[in-house]
Amino acid sequence: MPGKGIAGGVGRAVGIEGPPEDLRHLVSRPTALITGCEPGDHRGMRQPADTVAGAVAEKAHVLAEHAQYLIATAARAPSVHNTQPWRFRVGQRAVELWCDPGRKLHTDPIGREMLISCGAALFGLRLAVRSLGYQPVVERLPDPSQPRLLACVSAGATLPMSTLESQMLAAVPHRHTHRGAFAGGALPAGLLPGLQTDALTEGATLAVVNEGLAYERLAAIVVTAARRGDLDPVAQAEIRKWTRENSSTSRDGVPATALTAGPPARIPHGQLRQRDFDLGRGLARLPADADAGAEQAEAGRPKGAPPARTAILLTSGDRRTDWLRAGQALQRLLLHAASKWVFASLHTQPLEDPVTRALIRDRLSLPGQPQMLLQFGPAASAASTPRRPPGELTS
Repeated sequence: MPGKGIAGGVGRAVGIEGPPEDLRHLVSRPTALITGCEPGDHRGMRQPADTVAGAVAEKAHVLAEHAQYLIATAARAPSVHNTQPWRFRVGQRAVELWCDPGRKLHTDPIGREMLISCGAALFGLRLAVRSLGYQPVVERLPDPSQPRLLACVSAGATLPMSTLESQMLAAVPHRHTHRGAFAGGALPAGLLPGLQTDALTEGATLAVVNEGLAYERLAAIVVTAARRGDLDPVAQAEIRKWTRENSSTSRDGVPATALTAGPPARIPHGQLRQRDFDLGRGLARLPADADAGAEQAEAGRPKGAPPARTAILLTSGDRRTDWLRAGQALQRLLLHAASKWVFASLHTQPLEDPVTRALIRDRLSLPGQPQMLLQFGPAASAASTPRRPPGELTS
C-alpha cells in the first residue's frame, strides 16, 4: 500500500510509547484480478508500448466494471454514529470520493469527524483497488473549488496484493467497532508494533498510553467529557437521531444489536468511559458483560475483561488533509487488528470539544494532534452494523 511514514521518533512523554524505528452480503470480490486471467496471472494487463492511451482506458474500464465492489468495500469503513457521510462518483478514469455534509453531526461543526470517516472509506477504496491487482493512484483534495471532493482514485501499476493486504481484505466483513467488555488476554505478539507501523505508513502516529499517570489523566478527562455530553441537548439529539430500534430496517445509524446498556455505576479499571447510546430507552441488545459472574454484576461492574491496550491516533497537523490521513490510518490499523480477531473501542466524544482535545494533548505531552482514542482487545465478533447499498452512495 502506498504511503510515506513519518521520519524521526516521538517525544518522550511520560507514559506514552511512540512507534518503533467479504463482502459476501454486499458484492462478491472478483475471483480474478483481470477478466480472462487467473489470479496471479498479469498477462492480460500488458499493453503494447505505443498504446499508452489504451492501457489507461483498460484500467478505467476495470474500475468501472467493478465499481459496485469497490464502493461496497469502501463503505464498510467505520464512521461516527455510522452516519456513512460519503458518496462516490465513477468517472472516466477514476472513482471519486465525496463527503456528504447532510450527514455531518451538529457536534462536528468543522467536519473533522466527517473527514476522518471519509478517510477510512478512502483506505477501503484503495484496498479494493489493490485486490484487483493495481496500485491505487490517489489525488487528495484535488480541486480547491470543490471542497466536497475529497479524493480521486485511479489504477496505477500492476502489483499483486501482499499477504497482509489479503488478510486485511478478508477482515473487512467482520471488522466492527467494539462496545462493551473484551474477552481477555494479551494482544498477539508483534501486533501492536505492527499497528504503529500501519499508522506511520499513512503519515500518522499511534501513541500507546501506558498504565499509571498518563492513563489516569486520560481517563479523568474522558469521564468529565462524557458527563458533559450527557447534559448536552445537541449531543443527546444526535444520539437519538442516529440510533435504531431492534425492529428498524434502516441501513445507517447504530442498531440496537450494537448498543450496550447505559454507563455502569462503576467504570472498571483500564476501561475508558463510553458514550451512552441507549439513553435509558431500553434499546440495547448487546450485553456489555457476558462473561463474568453475578458478583461483578451486583457490584455494578461490566463483566468480561478490560481492554489489553489503550492508544491515541495522532497527526502532526490539524487540517482537512490531516483528518483524511487520520481516517486512512485508522481503517488500515483496524483491519490489521481485525485480521487477528482483535477489535477496538473508538472514543470520539472527548475529542469533539477543541478545548478537551487540547487538554488531552497537553496533559499527556503528546507529540501531535489527537484524532481518535482507541482501546484494543481480543473479542468475539459481533454482528456488523448495516451499510447502505452502493446504489444509494453513487451520484
